[in-house]
Amino acid sequence: MIPLTLEQIRAVVAGRLEHGSSDTVVTGNVEFDSRKIHAGDLFVALAGARVDGHDFVAQTIEQGAVAALTARSVGESAIVVPPVASEHNQAYAFAHDTDGSVAAVLAALSKLARHVVDTLDVTVVGVTGSAGKTSTKDMMATVFAAAGPTVAPPGSFNNEIGHPYTVLRCTHETQYLIAELSARGKGHIAKLAEIAPPTIGVVLNVGSAHVGEFGSQENIAAAKGELVEALPADGVAVLNADDPLVAAMASRTQARVLYYSTTQPVDVYASDIVLDESARARFTLHFNDATAPIALQVHGEHQVSNALAAAAAALAAGIPFATVAAQLSAHTAASEHRMDVQVRADGLTVVDDSYNANPDSMRAALTAAVNMRTPQGRVIAVLGPMGELGVTARNDHEAVIEYAHDLGVDAVMAIGEHPDVHAYATRSRQLGIPCQWLGDAASGLTALREYIQPHDVVLVKASNAAQLWTIASGLLECAATPSGSNGQSGQTCERLEHNTNQEEN
Repeated sequence: MIPLTLEQIRAVVAGRLEHGSSDTVVTGNVEFDSRKIHAGDLFVALAGARVDGHDFVAQTIEQGAVAALTARSVGESAIVVPPVASEHNQAYAFAHDTDGSVAAVLAALSKLARHVVDTLDVTVVGVTGSAGKTSTKDMMATVFAAAGPTVAPPGSFNNEIGHPYTVLRCTHETQYLIAELSARGKGHIAKLAEIAPPTIGVVLNVGSAHVGEFGSQENIAAAKGELVEALPADGVAVLNADDPLVAAMASRTQARVLYYSTTQPVDVYASDIVLDESARARFTLHFNDATAPIALQVHGEHQVSNALAAAAAALAAGIPFATVAAQLSAHTAASEHRMDVQVRADGLTVVDDSYNANPDSMRAALTAAVNMRTPQGRVIAVLGPMGELGVTARNDHEAVIEYAHDLGVDAVMAIGEHPDVHAYATRSRQLGIPCQWLGDAASGLTALREYIQPHDVVLVKASNAAQLWTIASGLLECAATPSGSNGQSGQTCERLEHNTNQEEN
């Protein structure tokens, strides 16, 4: 963060300073995790489901924090803001906010973030969409960093906590701020955009993720479009021409519109798309009369669209075409558990895409895994539940299996006790796909260790709450199970199929 005195911070957030000196300067970061506090930091005390940050203020002061941002007196150096009515607007942060303390602290954090943005000369680039936000944000960070100091969220810091937290990473040297914006309801993106007003807004797609909360794709589109509505007249809206609901957002903005596409010659587009044996795409990038060959280092054909979005945003910011093309080809996966492809010494490929899941990203991941299949190996889909799908959830889970069947996935392992996971097993049996339904990740890992063969491709995919990344990590840590000449793998496969029938009967 830019250096600010406690008095300056107090004035910005309209709080009161207790047990601290007004001229003390915050020279470090703003942190809400007490374990990450270092000398010069400001600690943000938030109450959660299990712990309350106010209980750790004294500890953070001992660790070197100069003060805390709190909703009540804590007997230590603190800027105290009065509680306000909790918003209870579906946002995760307010789920356990019984007294308005979380809402008060987050409101103060947002005011502080807005003050930093207004103080700096920084180009803010916002990106939203139902799928691909984090991958695209990571690509943008790689491209923009080649043009100047860039701040982007770590992982998926894209909500009412993570967004201002990311903004407050900016310093006087920062030229570009990449902001990933998520929504669980109407007005969420508009509010995030107020914290760091974007000059470039990128909308990737409108899928069925969170349809259970929004009610329909049209409602999701209405929420995602809040980003382009927030753009100034001299800004740029970057829109996916391949998604009709996104393309239609052009009428909702006063900004200039820049389209991108994988299928049609619009402002920024790709042609000659091919995949290598690891499902990494090569294509020709087009912008105006300029062209350049791109060789992505990330996996899956869906990454082409993400790369085009990143390219269009960078070009909108005035970054030279040659720099954009070079950086796209240089970019490697940056966020954990998102299309992280690792190959063991025995040839087993593990695709860890376990951070998040919705019907669109499931299809993309399954397609990528099948494109990685070798003549000697199989594709095994290890699937957990997709959250927040509402009344269509069971049908959506069944549709994933139907898509896997059409692709030729060789086996499915369904992980979890949720009824939607049972839908995986039921539909797999109906379609004749070998499938085992197991209650937890540990059981799934044990079964996989018996079943896998060298040169197989194992896709691990679910919503983050299922924590299926432990399966991916476990497979990479363990040695391959001997198979082949003794018939071990064939017997295991029969057991897999038998257990599927047993579950259904």
